[in-house]
Parts: sequence; structure tokens; C-alpha cells
Amino acid sequence: MAKNVKIAIRNLYKIFGPEPEAALEHVRQGASKASLQDEHGHVLGLKDINVDVHEGEVTVIMGLSGSGKSTLIRHLNRLIEPTTGEILFDGEDVLALGEEGLRTLRRQKMSMVFQKFALLPHKTVLENAGLSWEISGQGREAYEEEARKWLARVGLEGSEEQYPHQLSGGMQQRVGIARALVSNSPVMLMDEAFSALDPLIRSDMQDLLLELQAELHKTIVFITHDLDEALKLADHLVILKDGEVVQQGDPQGILLQPNDPYIVDFISDINRARVLRVRSVMGPVNDAESFAGDVLETDNLESVLAKSGGDVSQVFRVVRNGQPVGRLAMTELTKALVPTEGSGARLS
Repeated sequence: MAKNVKIAIRNLYKIFGPEPEAALEHVRQGASKASLQDEHGHVLGLKDINVDVHEGEVTVIMGLSGSGKSTLIRHLNRLIEPTTGEILFDGEDVLALGEEGLRTLRRQKMSMVFQKFALLPHKTVLENAGLSWEISGQGREAYEEEARKWLARVGLEGSEEQYPHQLSGGMQQRVGIARALVSNSPVMLMDEAFSALDPLIRSDMQDLLLELQAELHKTIVFITHDLDEALKLADHLVILKDGEVVQQGDPQGILLQPNDPYIVDFISDINRARVLRVRSVMGPVNDAESFAGDVLETDNLESVLAKSGGDVSQVFRVVRNGQPVGRLAMTELTKALVPTEGSGARLS
């Protein structure tokens, strides 16, 4: 079944500087980000971005500092205007929207969860959660039930009358997520939403997001610089470097078949056994074959290694909803754990 494209980004460029249109021609003629800045005094933010964000999926956009990932997400609701290109939301041209259309887009169709929480300090947790309703002119009595429901859902029941300064960082970010859910927008934009949190709290927030997503099937665009986070959350992964898409697709496929030395270096230190799933390395099932046991297609390879007890001669049947869908030989599993050789240039 074909996936519905919720947001289509087409041929998108962003150049910062006094004469972006003139600088655009230099980029189209092959000027790099470095040469554009050194020779023409302009900064290349985005170059010819083409990405489909599918409905009900988590699209993760990742890259190092300066790669253009935060610039890109701010184009989706036109917090930043592009130099040229197209952004289509359900087929509608976002760049053609007037002031009223933009207000509707930002209030009703796209909610945003920020890195620094962006809670109003003088409002309670409940009031912060219901902020989108308040901005649209509705009072507490209109949004209170909905706000309480989502605050409870993210683990903040009983904290409704507290103020942001009384909450931990993780709790404040939970308010931010609840606020996005209270708005009932079909799209959530999350810009480095968990990067300010401690590692354990960050992992808990990732788990919460996946739990909510399994229930709600929102369309989520998530920005991160952390590969582990990207691989954990992404249905579709887009990797940027210097404002360009280096590779995009299924994160499992990118891990197994990186197409650029930049990505090879990026993934060289990843724990492949923990990240790779059975579905990515399984082969066709043979009913006549004897199996050491069943594994799920969504299991990671680390769990299969533990189940095998290190016996590389074993073969497992792969199942989905109790039905066989493939086979996984331990010999193939071990081959998948061998990383692609890096260039030796480390990223930081």
C-alpha cells in the first residue's frame, strides 16, 4: 500500500545574506558552502532538499552542528522563508499561504516541541498545556479536560497547578509534549526536543514518544544530532551535511549500506547488534528446515545472539503475528555485525 505524503519538500534552497538570489546562481553553478561564504559573503543553509514526510511516521532529520537540520524544520511552518523551492502540506502550497492561513497552519496543523521547553513561567502546567486553545480565544473551561487527559498520559497527573520552575527538566519537556498533543494537530515538529536532558531521562522520553506514537500515529518530524536517538526513533532517516541530503531512507538500510564516507564514519562506532533488527538481515523461510526456535522480525540482533548462546550453527525462524516470514542463520547475523570500514576521519 502506497504511503500518503503529508509534507513534500521539493528543490528547497536557503541562502543567508544580503543578496540570496545572486548567491543562488553561484550555488547552482557548483559553489560549495565554504566557497560561497569565503568568496561571496553568503551562508548556504540548505541546498536542493527533496524529502517526503509520510503520514503516521517519524521522520528524523539528523546531522552535525551547521548541517542545516534546524533550518530545515523551521521552513515547514515558515518560521524561516526559503530562497526558492516548494513545501506542500496535504498538497497545499505552504509558501502561498497568507497571514490567516499561516496562523491556521501553526495553531491547528503543526505543533512544535522545542529543545528549551518554551514554557511560560507565569502560567501553571495546566495553562501551559492548554496554551493553543487559549491563543485561539478559548478559556480554561474549554481546554481543561483535554489538558488534564494528556498531562496524565505523559505522567504528570497531580502536577497541573504547579509552575515550570517547580518541575525537573524531564517533567518540563513532558509538559511540552502534552501541549503539542492538546492542540490535536496532525503533525508534531520536534527540534532537538530531548538533547538538553540527562541521558537516562532522555531515554525515558524517547520510550514515551514511541509509546504515544504506537497509539496515536502522528506525523512527526524529529531533529537530532545523535545517531543512537535517530536509529531508535526513525521510520525514515534523513542525514544532512553542509545543507545537503547525503542519504535518506530506512535507517536499517542506511546502517547496512551507507553510500558516503561521511556516513560510514558516522556509524562506525554504533552498537550494530543493539540497533539492527532481524527483519533487516533475514532470508526467505524454508518450511522443510529445522529451527532452533522462533524470533520476532522486530527483535534486535543482540537478543538473538543471547538466545543462540553463541552457537553459530543455529538457524531461527522469523515470525510476525505468529506466522513465519523468514529465516535467520547465525552465520548471516554475524556477517551483519561487521561494520563498513571507515575513512579514519573521526566526527565530533
